[in-house]
Amino acid sequence: MLRNMKRLQKTIGYDFRDPSLLKKALTHSSYVNEHGLSHGDCNERLEFLGDAALELSASRVLFDQYPEESEGSLSRLRSKLVCRAALADVARQLDLGKYLLLGKGEESTGGRERESILENTVEALIGAIYLDSGFANAKEFVERFVTNDIEHRKFFYDSKTILQERVQQGGQHQLEYRLAGEEGPDHDKRFTAEVLIDGVVRGTGTGRSKQSAEQQAAYQALINTDKE
Repeated sequence: MLRNMKRLQKTIGYDFRDPSLLKKALTHSSYVNEHGLSHGDCNERLEFLGDAALELSASRVLFDQYPEESEGSLSRLRSKLVCRAALADVARQLDLGKYLLLGKGEESTGGRERESILENTVEALIGAIYLDSGFANAKEFVERFVTNDIEHRKFFYDSKTILQERVQQGGQHQLEYRLAGEEGPDHDKRFTAEVLIDGVVRGTGTGRSKQSAEQQAAYQALINTDKE
C-alpha cells in the first residue's frame, strides 16, 4: 500500500505530510465494514469536506476566468465541471480505481469502476489535501485536474444540445439516437450508441450508461461535422 501511495502522490504532484489522510481518502465504507473498523476510518467525512472545497475552488476559477458571465451561467458551468461523470473522468485519468481499498463484495461487483465511488474518491482526495496543508493546495489540485481545459469540457458536456441546435439551424433534418449494442454483466454494463442525422450515422459512442454513450456519440458527430 505504501508503494502504491507514493506512486499516486507522484501522479497528482502532491506529497502528503500525513500519509494516513491519503489512505483514508482511498478507503471505501465497504472495506471498513468488512474489516470491523471504525466508520471514521472510511472516506465519507473527507468526501463531505472535499465537496465544499471543490465547489469553492471551481467557483473562484470560473469567477476569475469569466468576468462577463452572469451568476446563472457560472452556476450551470460549475455544475458541468463537478458533476458525477466529470469527476469520474478525473478519477480515471489518475487511475484512482486501482488504489481503492474495497470490500470483497464491492470489488466483485465492479466497484473500482463505479462512477459514484470514483466521484466520491476524488472529493475525498481533495478533502484530504485540504486537511493536510490547507485550501491553497486543494485549489491547486482542482485547477490542475478538474477545471483545466474548461472550454473542451464545456463543449463535451453540452454536445447533445449543441448538435441539436446545429441540426435545427440547418433546416428540417431528423436527429435520432439509437442503441447499437450493450455488453458486460449487469453491474458493469457498457453501452454503444449511434447518432443519426436523416438516417445516416454521424457519430458513435460508448459509455456505462445509455446517456453517456449518446453524449459521446454527439461529441463525435460534432467533431466529424467540423472536419467536413
